Amino acid sequence: MILIQFTGLSGSGKTTLAKNVSYLLAEQGHKVEIIDGDVYRQTLCKDLGFSKEDRCENVRRLFKVGQDFVQSKVIVLMSVINPYEELRNEIGQFSFVRTVFLDCSIDNLIKRDPKGLYKKALLPDTDSNKINNFTGISAVYEVPVKADLIIKTDSESETVSTNKLYTFIVDNLTDSVQEQYRLINKINL
Repeated sequence: MILIQFTGLSGSGKTTLAKNVSYLLAEQGHKVEIIDGDVYRQTLCKDLGFSKEDRCENVRRLFKVGQDFVQSKVIVLMSVINPYEELRNEIGQFSFVRTVFLDCSIDNLIKRDPKGLYKKALLPDTDSNKINNFTGISAVYEVPVKADLIIKTDSESETVSTNKLYTFIVDNLTDSVQEQYRLINKINL
């Protein structure tokens, strides 16, 4: 199976594309699980803050959940900002992991701002409603050096981005299934 580790700033379309592609994959009979960072922050990771250490622990916990699904032959769409290149590379060392970067300019994200988070992150420091440690504004986001797929969500339509991601997953799913057969055949020799 395959685990897609999305990376991209808040509002770049990670959850939207994960939901769209999940639907398309399920229509074709695939088992799919979305591991959404926002959802898991309320349950499995509710004890974590937004320091670098906590952000890394958050991603590692989500990845562990994802590994369990992959072992059960489920396609995993891990929708989380995952801002650190070192951590993305750590996860990306597993042969079943592919990294997909949702590239959207900060200016477009501020204009979109579907959750109103950028507006709060850009408030003056004296404002009690200000969001501190907001990735891409007051906390670091390291652009991936080597993503397996880059989707430019500020210049492509949602449909184009969804289809590009779907095709990428199906193509890589075939590769990972073939690799699993090769491994099984090696073991049986």
